[in-house]
Amino acid sequence: MTALDRVSTKLAETLPHAPKTTPTQPTTQFFWKTYKTPLIWINVIGIFLIHLTALIGFITFPYLYHKKTFVWCFFVGWAGGFGVTAGAHRLWSHKSYKAKLPLRIILILTYATAGQNRLREWVRDHRGHHKFSETDADPHNANRGFFFAHVGWLMMKKHPEVLKKGKQIDCSDLFEDSVVVFFEKYFWPLKLFFCFIFPTAVPYLVWNESLYWSVMSTIARYVSGLNFTWLVNSAAHMFGNKPYNRKIQPAENLLVSLLAMGEGWHNYHHTFPWDYKAAELGNYRVNGTTLLLDAFAKIGWAYDLKSPSRELVQKVILNNGDGSHR
Repeated sequence: MTALDRVSTKLAETLPHAPKTTPTQPTTQFFWKTYKTPLIWINVIGIFLIHLTALIGFITFPYLYHKKTFVWCFFVGWAGGFGVTAGAHRLWSHKSYKAKLPLRIILILTYATAGQNRLREWVRDHRGHHKFSETDADPHNANRGFFFAHVGWLMMKKHPEVLKKGKQIDCSDLFEDSVVVFFEKYFWPLKLFFCFIFPTAVPYLVWNESLYWSVMSTIARYVSGLNFTWLVNSAAHMFGNKPYNRKIQPAENLLVSLLAMGEGWHNYHHTFPWDYKAAELGNYRVNGTTLLLDAFAKIGWAYDLKSPSRELVQKVILNNGDGSHR
């Protein structure tokens, strides 16, 4: 057993439990009676309008006559998803593997393609989510309901505990990476170009797609990517089985894994957050991110891939699982 496994075994014996409810800690039902969250109306209106536009695009898009544009959107969306899952999540948030400069450049550009928050904000929120999962200090606390965990948390001011505990999250390691420093400095130009301008220009200029459908398809792809990521915070914290730790809320969710490139095996991920696979796999079943990372590992661009031993996983399953493991 390696040193990492020995440390993990000790951690497994005291795996994080769902927070105990006390008279002073509000439950989901009681929460809304004791704390009212001020809405950020510009976010509410913006999120509503962009979703409405995307919905119109989905309903009216002539799929049979614009196949190239549809395939292009799928490719760009997939690239953006990889930037989130392999980059923001598994590399920069959890440091579950190391990446050489060419791969880090690919990851930061594909993350820009996803059009999400600044990387330092993404990492801070995610590390806080793991450290304070399902408490008031969790930025997208699933105890506040599906809608809040999915998108509502972006429409309102943060709970005071999120602000207070968020200051304890150390993200200084990010700025030891020159790629991250460059991205943070030029965040808006990179985001606007790779998420919106370039994906819109390609179909319009290369195969003479109409400007209307070039724009609409870009918006639909962008909104889809956001919701696939958000499902990890909402659906994967509410629906599914818990073969690794029955005492926490994150669950194994096949649909989320399909949509989020392997990020839906969430009971496993919260049990072993440092595993680069974010799942227990003997193959690449519904985990495209791991497939790509292993491919990059073969050419040496990804290395020091962390993963628990089979013995440790089995021990955790026997001691903490809900009996659903196969």
